[in-house]
Amino acid sequence: MAAKKKAGARAPVSRKAVATKPAAKLHLHVDNLRRLGDVFQVTPKRLQDALKRYPQVSKHLKVTRSVDGKGLAKQLETADVLFGWDFDRAVVKAAPKLKWVVAHGAGVTHLMPLDWLPKGAVLTNSAGVHGERAAEYTIMAILMLNNRLPEMMTNQRKSRWEQRYNTEIAGKKLLVIGTGAVGGDTARHAKHFGMEVWGIRRSGKAHRYVDKMYKPKDLHRLLPKVDFLLMCAPDTKDTHHMIGAKELRLMKQGAGLVNYSRAGTMDYDAVRKACAAGKVSAILDVHEQEPLPRTSPSWKTPNLIVTPHSSSDDTELYTPKTLDRLLENMARFLAGKKPTNIVDPKLQY
Repeated sequence: MAAKKKAGARAPVSRKAVATKPAAKLHLHVDNLRRLGDVFQVTPKRLQDALKRYPQVSKHLKVTRSVDGKGLAKQLETADVLFGWDFDRAVVKAAPKLKWVVAHGAGVTHLMPLDWLPKGAVLTNSAGVHGERAAEYTIMAILMLNNRLPEMMTNQRKSRWEQRYNTEIAGKKLLVIGTGAVGGDTARHAKHFGMEVWGIRRSGKAHRYVDKMYKPKDLHRLLPKVDFLLMCAPDTKDTHHMIGAKELRLMKQGAGLVNYSRAGTMDYDAVRKACAAGKVSAILDVHEQEPLPRTSPSWKTPNLIVTPHSSSDDTELYTPKTLDRLLENMARFLAGKKPTNIVDPKLQY
């Protein structure tokens, strides 16, 4: 029983809402991509374990599975719901019964524009699944920046003994751009360390762990006042290169920068120049091209730490939690309710 509890993201709150006698079983098709690696594999065992955790939902489902798109067209002749990461758009667009596509991940930039969705169908993402694991990474990165680890690692590569000091992190200001699941949970951790947390979100809506909330138009007046900046926003037409040369010049000398979300939200040429000049230190988990080429200047940029887009994908729990989220949402769908996490094609998230 303990293992089952650990695998689920949370209790299946909407089981009771499932329609008792739907006219026919809903056809859920899962398309698995091997190239994504072990973390993202919807193996037969993971799928069956998830279905067992939600018996009141799974009894109303017909579930099929394909690998790397083989047999996808055939299954989409009758599928109502498709779960996957990337697929043949033309095949999906022609699916006669498809009502809902679920992305096995939070980011959906690669699926834009949504002109391939069948008429009346919606796309949802898996935003929120990353929260706890990702926030461990982001708060670690902020603590590393406060302890000047990027500078120390630059010196280590040069065999240079140069003591670097700093003050405790309590009382310092953290600006979080994008206060969703990850940004919000990072704010919670930051408050534990006594930091003052400011946030930027499109709506300007308050957050319980954010001391002051602002809108994107306030960015330039905030940057000179903060010690650390954490990027958790998606890459959209409104956020693309949100942090560039002008913004970096506005930041404090020696400020820390973390990009958890998408490389496109920052001008990385400008970030590298600012790091090399000692204006800022940075920790980047997302990159312009992935895998990051050996020729990328990011590898050897002073005061910059590169991590290989591994900040949030829990090796054991990411896919089980994603499947739990899918089945919880499936309960809403079966009950005639709209699923959560519907992607707005204009906002692109």
